[in-house]
Amino acid sequence: MAKIRTVGTTVRGIRAPIAKEGDDLVKLVADAVLQSAEAEGYELRDRDVIGITESIVARTQGNYVCIEDIARDISRKFSGDIAVVFPILSRNRFSMILKGIALSGRKIHLFLNYPADEVGNSLMDIDLMDEKGLNPYIDVLTETEYRKLFGARVAHPFTGIDYVRMYKDLAVDNNIEIYLANDPRVALQYSKEILVANTHERKRTKKILLQAGAERVYCLDEILTEPVNGSGFNPEYGLLGSNKATEETLKLFPRDCQPLVNKIQELFYEKTQKRIEVLVYGDGAFKDPQGKIWELADPVVSPGYTAGLQGTPNEIKLKYIADNELADLAGNAQTEAMKQKIRAKQKNLVGSAESLGTTPRKLTDLLGSLCDLTSGSGDKGTPIILIQGYFDDYATE
Repeated sequence: MAKIRTVGTTVRGIRAPIAKEGDDLVKLVADAVLQSAEAEGYELRDRDVIGITESIVARTQGNYVCIEDIARDISRKFSGDIAVVFPILSRNRFSMILKGIALSGRKIHLFLNYPADEVGNSLMDIDLMDEKGLNPYIDVLTETEYRKLFGARVAHPFTGIDYVRMYKDLAVDNNIEIYLANDPRVALQYSKEILVANTHERKRTKKILLQAGAERVYCLDEILTEPVNGSGFNPEYGLLGSNKATEETLKLFPRDCQPLVNKIQELFYEKTQKRIEVLVYGDGAFKDPQGKIWELADPVVSPGYTAGLQGTPNEIKLKYIADNELADLAGNAQTEAMKQKIRAKQKNLVGSAESLGTTPRKLTDLLGSLCDLTSGSGDKGTPIILIQGYFDDYATE
């Protein structure tokens, strides 16, 4: 009797040593996965996917900057007061960047989106905003007006942090003023020199400001694009995707990820004769249903991946086919008909009825989100993720 396959996709978090600067990450990844396979009794297969968290890549690269490096780069790019527009609300992400900007000694006019930042972190109860008669499209609030309307302390629902107060406390000689607004052009009333601090809408924000008369505009991905006094750097993303490392340093988003994933793929083929796909992943792209917060604070989900991970899934919707085309079949007959339908599917199903509800997304966004959910952001100790069977379907034996 033929063996019936009972498992589709499996995901394993692979434990690995704590990495440090200078470690051979290619060897570390290969050793961790191969030792796990031997210890747990599973085999690698063609088109398995290995995900590596961006954090371990940046740490082995030693890709760090200190707040003084930020201050120096800000000082050489701006000549006067700075308007900083639309950062996310985060101790881990933006607080250290703001600390470095403040250290430059410039007067900072900080503009925060409301009722929430770009990724959903709230500055106020949206229903209370409506009750107060605020129009977020046109109304601008000073910090004093914000406090008068919403109270002396407004705590984030998850962290309990009052971000307006926290950002204000990072000032050097009281050099930070905070406003709430959603039109970036308001910042031009305070300075013609602008630092665009949002992530996913940064290019649009910059374009709006330049068209409105800004004289000097940089985005966070244009700060620390090259070393400052021997610091780390990222030529593509600058300070975007950085994380707090210590009270004085940040870990940058990793650079040179493409040659890394290619080398790891080559080493696995050398050792196993299997064609393994590899990606570096950061934040997954998913939204918390309770807090309404998008996880994606990094500029991309994956800054580097092997060629086999390009594109989007090409899938039919099983339940749609079962409820329509195969509705008159049952049991083994329906199962076999479904498998035949899958084997015969078109190479491009975009727009077809049988793909209804599949909503293709980039493979790297899907896989990166799966990796991020598996590894978590705390103490699991699994910076390497192994995904098997992801490219299989119901007809795969």
